[in-house]
Amino acid sequence: MAEIKSSSTMPTLGRRPGGGARRFAPKEKAKNAKGVLKRLLRLMLRFRKSLVIAMLLTIATSSIAVVGPLLIGNAINTFDTKTASVNSRLLFVILVSLVSCYLAGWVIDTVNGVLMTRLTQRFIKDLRRQFFAKLQKLPLNFYDTRPHGDTMSRITNDVDNVSSTISQATTQLIASVFTICGTFVMMLVLSPLLTAVAMVAIPLFTLLSKTIAGRSRRYFLAQQRELGTLNAMIEESVVGLKMVKAFNRQETVLSEFQTVNGRLRDDSAKAQTWAGFMMPFMNVINNLNFALIAGVGGVLTIKGMATVGLVVSFLTYSKQFGTPLNNLAGMFNNIQSALAGAERVFEIIDETEEPPDQETAKNLENVRGAVEFQNVSFSYLPGKPVLKDVSFSIQPGEVVALVGETGAGKTTVVNLLTRFYELDSGRILIDGNDIAGVARGSLHDCFSVVLQDTCLFTGTIFDNIRYSKPAAADEEVVRAAKLAHADEFITRLPQGYQTAVTGSADNLSLGQRQLIAIARAVLCGAPILILDEATSSVDTKTEKEIQKALLTLMRNRTSFLIAHRLSTIRDADRIMVIDHGKILEMGNHSELMRRRGLYYDMVISQLG
Repeated sequence: MAEIKSSSTMPTLGRRPGGGARRFAPKEKAKNAKGVLKRLLRLMLRFRKSLVIAMLLTIATSSIAVVGPLLIGNAINTFDTKTASVNSRLLFVILVSLVSCYLAGWVIDTVNGVLMTRLTQRFIKDLRRQFFAKLQKLPLNFYDTRPHGDTMSRITNDVDNVSSTISQATTQLIASVFTICGTFVMMLVLSPLLTAVAMVAIPLFTLLSKTIAGRSRRYFLAQQRELGTLNAMIEESVVGLKMVKAFNRQETVLSEFQTVNGRLRDDSAKAQTWAGFMMPFMNVINNLNFALIAGVGGVLTIKGMATVGLVVSFLTYSKQFGTPLNNLAGMFNNIQSALAGAERVFEIIDETEEPPDQETAKNLENVRGAVEFQNVSFSYLPGKPVLKDVSFSIQPGEVVALVGETGAGKTTVVNLLTRFYELDSGRILIDGNDIAGVARGSLHDCFSVVLQDTCLFTGTIFDNIRYSKPAAADEEVVRAAKLAHADEFITRLPQGYQTAVTGSADNLSLGQRQLIAIARAVLCGAPILILDEATSSVDTKTEKEIQKALLTLMRNRTSFLIAHRLSTIRDADRIMVIDHGKILEMGNHSELMRRRGLYYDMVISQLG
């Protein structure tokens, strides 16, 4: 088929309002960060083997870190201040052990860093793949009601935030837990009294973290949402730059950008400010706690209740006890930003997908092209029906034109026939088969579509025409282009069929892009052809030539034509006039003209 297979990434047949209207929507409240964190951990468990190895290596480095202060204290105790002597042999053994510990820690840390980097990249690869796969399964109304730039921001900026934080924070979190536990045990062994003094700081740490976390998380989530809004605005402005300049809206667009950018600045400043409070306050608490322990330890040393080495070891342990907390405080803003980004990613992953095919869904074979609507009703928004109890029957090979005012429901008929949207009620049959019981892939293979908004993909002209039939030979592509009257302009291009095109660049005119889309539909050769304003962007002479080509294309195919220029559909076997969601008139051109109804008025109006 033609453009139908790219339906998840291209404009729909009937675009619904959305996009820019959400630009200045109120900010949503942040969800539970604990739930997001638990979900990230569950995803990480997919790589449990690598994670277990990383944990073991982290435990090893944490154990070495716990042993270090004890060795330092023992080294100090080798000095005897009363006799002014030193146990050189013991000191040498301790120093060698200390250096060996530090070297071993460095090697293990390096290996662990490489392992965690690989694990993180695999995790992010899976997360991004899951996100993009989800985009292919979402219904088209999702894309019709959301800014594309915001969706792009989620799969790039938000996933990158998660990636950078996981690679740094995972090992630090594990190391922090084991370091704190090991340090606490060693502190208890050395001096329960000094341990009780050191624990005074714990309630202060808890209160500080709880206060700052609640404030900063809200602003980090708002920051990520505003960033998505800003990306959406930039995408709209770049794509529509010609219209911006044509209507002299540069100042307005700049003003809107400054407004959104200002909100992003404010939310970012608040988020970073609140997160920035964490590290200084943690240092203050640590330093006060260190001074308190040093004072109590000094008193114990003077009274002979502790040695100098023990107090030095304990002070080192107290610093070591606070270091993991300081490290986490330093990463606090990154963690909050990553949780906000992960929340936005999970919002998309949790979106409702298209209803899956039924277990009994069948594939259509040898499709003739008979189409029947039976009492079909549909509404994009509840309570606002677009089609109301529509019924008609089309014979195989019949050419049917749909006419009516803008918004009457013409394109909606095609959207429902291709099952881009699900019915509210009624049935649609192809060759007597209810399309609700047909596998979507098989159903889409029945259609060849040319849209008013032509969609081209990055690649050559050959690639874009061959998109509907990847296995087609070059000769088939050229033959389809000639039938669509595209070969003439393609061969005039410097690289011919090898000319590179993209979806957004303007190196081809709208008419040329539409001719390529028609060639794509010709190459597909599906039994049902849908032309939605397929010649709206070409000149009158080319339009007549294309119409001759389309007559050949439509031969022995059921064809649906949607056009506002009534001259393009007067030769259709049947013309259906749609107004306010109902079929008011049906017949060929001559019959409808004789009736002097709505179709007659439309023709006379266009003729002036």
